[in-house]
Amino acid sequence: MRTTQLILASVALSALAGCASGYDWMRGHPDTAELDAAAKPALDVKVHDGEFAQIQQFVTPGGVSVWLVSEPSIPILAVQMAWKGGSAADPAGLEGLAELVTYNMNEGAGDLDSLGFTTAMEDLNMSFGCTASPEWTSCSVSSLTANAPQAMDLVATAFTAPRFDQGPFERFRREEEVGLKTRETNASYLASRATAQALYPGHPFARETSAESLAGLSTEKAREHMRTLMTKDRLIVTAVGAVTPEELAPLIDKVAAGLPETSTVSPVAPIDLSKASVTQTVVSLPQPQSLVRFIGPGIDRNHPDFFPAFVLNYTFGGGGFESRLMKTLRVEKGLTYGISTVLDPNPSLLSWSGGGQTKNESAGEFIAGVKEEMTAFVVSGVTEAELSDAKAYLVGSYPLGFDSNAKIAGQMMTVRQEDLGVDYFDRRNSLIEAVTLEDVNRVSKSYLDPARYSFIVVGEPQGIKAPAPAE
Repeated sequence: MRTTQLILASVALSALAGCASGYDWMRGHPDTAELDAAAKPALDVKVHDGEFAQIQQFVTPGGVSVWLVSEPSIPILAVQMAWKGGSAADPAGLEGLAELVTYNMNEGAGDLDSLGFTTAMEDLNMSFGCTASPEWTSCSVSSLTANAPQAMDLVATAFTAPRFDQGPFERFRREEEVGLKTRETNASYLASRATAQALYPGHPFARETSAESLAGLSTEKAREHMRTLMTKDRLIVTAVGAVTPEELAPLIDKVAAGLPETSTVSPVAPIDLSKASVTQTVVSLPQPQSLVRFIGPGIDRNHPDFFPAFVLNYTFGGGGFESRLMKTLRVEKGLTYGISTVLDPNPSLLSWSGGGQTKNESAGEFIAGVKEEMTAFVVSGVTEAELSDAKAYLVGSYPLGFDSNAKIAGQMMTVRQEDLGVDYFDRRNSLIEAVTLEDVNRVSKSYLDPARYSFIVVGEPQGIKAPAPAE
């Protein structure tokens, strides 16, 4: 029995307890002629029968690429859609436009205004929403499989005839205006801004919504930009639920039918942090604690050092109380409530970063402690026990990312977006198990040298030498 089936079995018991038995997405739709017509196109379905899931890959008659896990034990359909191109593609001077587009996608369509659309979703017991990250525009749908045709009809209306009414637009603008003010006292936001200004100024990732760009937005521009971001040729779909490819394909094609065939979105130029000047930046913010962030060059997933670094990161700062940074800076020295690190394999911004908060008075000691631990990794590496614990956790906890239809669909979407291959779920744990102590310690020496890392501090830190506060 596959891992996903084992995980979902317990969830299925509780889900089915509250639902009538025999859910069928066709139930309640007696128009059999329409259903027969929808089922006619013969699909070329390629099946990857993996340990974690049986993934069915196919292209709909309308040309949309889909990955599907048919999971009959839970009567819920989870669908994820994504298009390459996000907020980094906002026209210069119109930063915030992609967010305006996605904000409005469930705020009314066709004959339904914002309230009517929300009421329709509630009546169908479904959810639908969209988001924009710097490089991707994404939408997700979840509904009972019994309601899937009506739910996807509603989503199709959102793509075919979005309203972009003035009311939701004004609400969006008010919320953004509040955000422009509150972000100036948000330590995390100020740290991110300072990082961008110091390491990749002028890059699309460094741009931000401003009062001027917000004033330039309009419902007409949002409607036009939606047709740039969301097109058939860039749409990829993942789905999990009690449906077959033949049942799902017409639902996806109906959703995509209202989208333009193609558009041009400029790719984002990758940032090479290894070529950026290492810096220490202080942003003044009156508060009792200082937020300390550090960032250095990361590693591409295709590089042989990636998985050794991924395992190493658990011991470095990614393993909670099992990480050395937590043991040293929190448990032994009492400098922070928490500190963590992350290895980001995004090819547009490969980075190894981390951070935590400490009292202003101990900011210098905190930074020194981080650098001392980095140096210890460079000089002595990790122990066999640390390596064994890291691999055991990373392998053992992996199935927890597959305990719901929505999580499985999300995992598949990440694999698709990062082009990891349909067999990644099966290869991932073996790649971790193959990491040796020699691998990890080689990576420690190459990548954890504190001289490779920039430090950004937000607060009123003491005990450090830094340039004048950033504006």
